Amino acid sequence: MKAVTRTMKGEKSREKGSLPAVAYGAGNDTISLDLNYPEFLKLYKQAGDSSLIDLEIDGKNIGKVLVHDVQYDPVKDTPTHVDLRRIDMNKTMEAPVVLHFIGEAPAVKEMGGTLVQNISQVDVECLPKDLVSFIEVNLSGLKTFDDGIKVKDLVLPAGIKVVSPHGDALVTKVIASLTEEDIKAMEEAGKNMDVSKIESAVKPKEDEAAEGEAAEKKAE
Repeated sequence: MKAVTRTMKGEKSREKGSLPAVAYGAGNDTISLDLNYPEFLKLYKQAGDSSLIDLEIDGKNIGKVLVHDVQYDPVKDTPTHVDLRRIDMNKTMEAPVVLHFIGEAPAVKEMGGTLVQNISQVDVECLPKDLVSFIEVNLSGLKTFDDGIKVKDLVLPAGIKVVSPHGDALVTKVIASLTEEDIKAMEEAGKNMDVSKIESAVKPKEDEAAEGEAAEKKAE
């Protein structure tokens, strides 16, 4: 990723079409930068938050960085500022890594169950050279409703240790398919389940009707 040293305030930088950023960490001073907006969007889409990026400032390679934080415009939902974390390649580090779910759960295919995913990423500790952009979670072992995959069951690449969530935290499992009545009962009971992640959950008819009425009013 190419950047140039920024000498003006971020607002002025954005007016000129650049994306303001800062780079810090690894015992170095904080540097204010300007990034090329389209180039950053393309790179960030590929790298995400857990891929090491070579950063070049004013034509000089200053080492590896991670995208630590991206601030967005609340209306346009476009990036307005980027924090880049410089990495010391000789020291262990912590970083978030997303989970990629692969394969098909037999309990879904053969028993008509519903796959529920409770965790989508984990925080890992490793040397920078061992960092990966994702960890695969194979669903083929979920053969019955009693089977589940916990954090401690994840197959981790060499040199990587999960530091959060704890090992007994449930990543995913298959449950018997929920009816509209089941979903209502859980919502009313205040149970801690994110029904938005239940792939086969059916939207209650009364919700659909309410949305339809709202749409009609808006059209009027």
